[in-house]
Amino acid sequence: MRFTGAAVITAALTVSTAGLSAPASAEAAANTEYTVVAADNVSTSDATAAITKAGGKVVATNDTVGMFTVLAPQSGFVEKAAASSKLVGAAHRTAIGKAPKKPASVEKEALAAAAKKAGGKKPATAGMDPLDDKLWGLKTVKSDLARKVNAGDKRVTVGVLDTGVDASQPDIAPNFNWALSKNFAPDKVDIDGPCEVASCLDPVGTDDGGHGTHVAGTIGAAANGFGISGVAPNVSIVELKGGQDSGYFFLEPVVNALVHAGQNGLDVVNMSFYVDPWLFNCTANPADSPAAQAEQRTIIRGMFRALTYAHFKGVTLVGALGNNHDDKGKPRTDVSSPDYPADAAYDRPIDNSSCWDLPVEGPFVIGVSSLGPSLKKSDFSDYGVERIGVSAPGGWFRDGFGTDTYRTNENMILSTYPKKVLQEEGTVDADGNVLPEAEGLVYKECTAAGKCGYYTWLQGTSMASPHAAGVAALIVSAHGAKHGKDFGLEPWKVEYILYSTAAEHACPEPRLQTYTQEGRSEEFNALCEGGTEFNGFYGFGIVDAYKAVTAKAWWEHR
Repeated sequence: MRFTGAAVITAALTVSTAGLSAPASAEAAANTEYTVVAADNVSTSDATAAITKAGGKVVATNDTVGMFTVLAPQSGFVEKAAASSKLVGAAHRTAIGKAPKKPASVEKEALAAAAKKAGGKKPATAGMDPLDDKLWGLKTVKSDLARKVNAGDKRVTVGVLDTGVDASQPDIAPNFNWALSKNFAPDKVDIDGPCEVASCLDPVGTDDGGHGTHVAGTIGAAANGFGISGVAPNVSIVELKGGQDSGYFFLEPVVNALVHAGQNGLDVVNMSFYVDPWLFNCTANPADSPAAQAEQRTIIRGMFRALTYAHFKGVTLVGALGNNHDDKGKPRTDVSSPDYPADAAYDRPIDNSSCWDLPVEGPFVIGVSSLGPSLKKSDFSDYGVERIGVSAPGGWFRDGFGTDTYRTNENMILSTYPKKVLQEEGTVDADGNVLPEAEGLVYKECTAAGKCGYYTWLQGTSMASPHAAGVAALIVSAHGAKHGKDFGLEPWKVEYILYSTAAEHACPEPRLQTYTQEGRSEEFNALCEGGTEFNGFYGFGIVDAYKAVTAKAWWEHR
């Protein structure tokens, strides 16, 4: 089922401009848009012929992973494509991932609660910023110590595959890489609302969702004496906008973003989104219709190829493990899929051997679980020895039961956030002032020149993953080397150092962790399997930036 790595790497990329905007012709408007993936080792010409035979018209291609944007009749095309030996199948342009946006989601539990209540050169070093005393996550991963040795290298590029990045934020601006940043996800009026620009392709350096800006700040907010600083405050941030403003992630933009990362030599890519409309993509789930099965096979193959391509091009891939409080090796029945469009979900028993939560269960992705300030696994965090790599601070609003810290904002992760989104959420007014009821949930800091930045608290494995991605960027900064004109470090070496320097943490006793006192049902009970060196809650351990930049790997002693 996996695409041959060599075949992926040797292919070339072709993306036509037709894939960046809605078709203009009356003929195109009358058709439905699909993403089609070619079968293994099938040429572009043969795949195009098969698509045409099935009744489709190719409007854009990505030869690197054998992916096509196709216009075809609304009915019958998926079945015809699945029947072709030249094609894996076709998927409607429906979402494959989602960064939570609704206030009642896991990440904004505090907001919901408030509503109810009411190379060769000396490494760059850095100090701490004014709001860093609120960032318990920085200290947990020892970024405060690591930056005294190595705060990151500007040549190291970290892609934020997300909803965008607000490059006007004063903590993001110094580290934002305009040249490599790109938007792959045109606005879709039916889910994102009216387009802000005529092309429906938001300008680079904007984020109408907020999620990506929060992630970017945790990774690499500048240590500039203002606001907050990130885990790796001197690396470069690259916007890879693969998510819609509404938070959905579609197959084609995500694949194109990963290919772009590989082709442009990015060092690390963070993926803090979870799969949607299918919580698990399965090859042949009996609960699904033949057409739904074909669509999921298309998503699986496309994502596997893109992840493999990026990895072999030198990209270290880091992903959020998920917020479904699930053991990744023993998944529960999926009762939430498909959740796009609304009210379409039905019960789907999940066969672990033939179903994947993408991208985190895809090839070469380092899965990251979430911890609270007490270092307990966050109640919402997925876990399990099958897919976890490491653990990191992701926040847990309900941590500290029985103490004054229980259900407080400070248990979560504070990071950068766009003013526009805060205004839409009702926590900042039209003049840019934080509303009284949002005091303590939202912070505003302004420079002497009057440039203001905003910050808010979120929780989730989406917040844990960028802590690990930041440490990965520091590893490349400290241990990377020049190869011709390029500077970097092979992903397997990054992964080795990340795992070997992580702070080991044993399973809790008793091993069955319950969250009933925090108000959770028995469904949240989680069994920690494994030993101190590796287990289902902590993986190889809690990422440790200081050890990572000061360690000597075995190949560095030769």
